[in-house]
Amino acid sequence: MPSITLDSNVVKNSVCPLGKGRLDLYDTAISGFILEVRSSGVKTYYLRYRDNHGKQKQHKIGDTKSLTFEQAKNAAQTLRARVVLGENLSAEKASLKNIPTLEQFSQNHYMPFIKGYKRSWDTDETMLRIHLLPRFGRLHLDEITTQDVIAFHHAMRAQGYASSTCNRPLVILRYMFNLAKKWNIDGAARNPTTGMTLFEENNKRERYLSSVEVKRLYDILATSSNPQLKNIVPLLLLTGCRKRELLDAKWEHIDIERFTWRIPISKSGKARYVPLSTEVVNLLSQLPRFEACPYVVPNPRTKLPYASIDYAWDNARKKAGLAEVRMHDLRHSFASFLVNAGRSLYEVQKILGHSQLTTTQRYAHLSQATLLDATNAAASAAGLKY
Repeated sequence: MPSITLDSNVVKNSVCPLGKGRLDLYDTAISGFILEVRSSGVKTYYLRYRDNHGKQKQHKIGDTKSLTFEQAKNAAQTLRARVVLGENLSAEKASLKNIPTLEQFSQNHYMPFIKGYKRSWDTDETMLRIHLLPRFGRLHLDEITTQDVIAFHHAMRAQGYASSTCNRPLVILRYMFNLAKKWNIDGAARNPTTGMTLFEENNKRERYLSSVEVKRLYDILATSSNPQLKNIVPLLLLTGCRKRELLDAKWEHIDIERFTWRIPISKSGKARYVPLSTEVVNLLSQLPRFEACPYVVPNPRTKLPYASIDYAWDNARKKAGLAEVRMHDLRHSFASFLVNAGRSLYEVQKILGHSQLTTTQRYAHLSQATLLDATNAAASAAGLKY
């Protein structure tokens, strides 16, 4: 193990002796600084040291083609100082090798985890597959920068996506990094979405159907190519349930005698009970039943729940002159009917299955019209005229 004061000339002129595979030259100035000279002519800088457990380790600094002697010497001095201060260079190097790409983290950790508890996991899978993985999938977690994510976020909006659609991948990415950090995944110490602002979403509009519009829509439903649409839309409008809750509903969960529908798993993840009006019960009693089919409004052809009724709904609403009305607006309309009938927001909250009253308070302005009618009625009854 020859020791020598390394400099640029030594590096340039050193050769591996004939018959040997390599020659290690130890620097006398920096403890552990080595120049390895291979018989092939390749020359590489290393730092050899002992870790906190007394085990000998060797850290590669770089080859002479990539680094000048001065660069290698400065790196060796820095690394040596870190070793003296107790840092484990080998552990850091191993950690870098263990950092997964975003695609690997998604496949091995994130998706298996959310599939175990999140009912809408398929939405995350779609966002990952269509938006996030094509852009960041091959990058290791520590390679994804805030600047990259900002550029991605703004590029989606430039492509014409709605603000909510642009925000969704960002929310998922933020959650993924939070989980990775919680699970001590290498490379996740820094979350690139920290401090980023979501685009303002202006799509939380409310559209309420009037009784005239309801009648017009009902007349069109009878002509729909989907034979169940004439049952699905009224049930949505008269119960305020969510579309998927109705399409997946089973007869075993409906208690006609008690005028109750039990939804086993709602959006909140818990079972909830929907009170059924007399009109709903009458409609349910008229629905076609299919042998060995447990579903309330199944596809008559497959006897299974519809995967989608969007095409039939789109045709129906356009024919009724209600092209801007979304199917979820039927739920909003049901809430408006409750409020305008004088029912309290607490009652609306319970019937709709909102976990937070703040969600229901979007309908608070509707009650104002009802209250004004009540005060006008009181003034009329008092017989005072001004």
